[in-house]
Amino acid sequence: MYIDSHCHINFPELAENLDEVLENMRRNEVSDALCVGVSLDKLPQILALAEKYPHVYASVGVHPDHELDAEPSVDQLVQLAAHPKVVAIGETGLDYFRLKGDLEWQRERFRTHIRAAICCGKPLIIHTREAAADTLRIMQEEGAEQVGGVMHCFTESLETARAAMALGFYISFSGIVTFKSAAALKVVAQEIPLDRMLIETDSPYLAPVPFRGKLNQPAYVKHVAEEIARLRGVAPDEIGRATTANFRRLFHTP
Repeated sequence: MYIDSHCHINFPELAENLDEVLENMRRNEVSDALCVGVSLDKLPQILALAEKYPHVYASVGVHPDHELDAEPSVDQLVQLAAHPKVVAIGETGLDYFRLKGDLEWQRERFRTHIRAAICCGKPLIIHTREAAADTLRIMQEEGAEQVGGVMHCFTESLETARAAMALGFYISFSGIVTFKSAAALKVVAQEIPLDRMLIETDSPYLAPVPFRGKLNQPAYVKHVAEEIARLRGVAPDEIGRATTANFRRLFHTP
């Protein structure tokens, strides 16, 4: 069995065909999915899904790309994270690819999320793009190792992965690892320990080969596992068992 550790099934592209999306998960041996929050105004949608479906979990956070969103407070995030199906804080982090200029607000938002995670004792879901040095620095300064978490949709160097793992974080691979252009990322997928790995779709985005360019969905996380298995010379079931156990351990799900 596989688990999609990061998806957005509340987004309209998937929500409008949710029954089919969930049935495709079952057919492809994907037992659970973590629907990740990117804005507080959409959190009720995610919580409604998590309350309705036992195998869907939720997180609470404001994405670093959402420049115009109201800034959440530590207390607000902690209060929202008290819901029993909320298993993490995020996604949060830094993105220097999509946004330019003075991004101190983004760094402060990241710090707020880390402080909230420490207050409520839940792991972090971290997004970092072209900002690895600052991401790791803030994680260290704020004591993110107290709760750990996951570096989601990882596309950084092996050195960055090792630094994150030293802080107690898992490394999550998306469909990008199946792309022919992702040679450096394939090396990371070969090198990191299996007990520090997660898999995800980030759906509805980043569909893996053979669905690249099409709408992504949690069922396709199986193809991420298959590519990692090919790279490491093991059976896909071994990747499935390891990443499922890692998900349960990190997010404390039954």
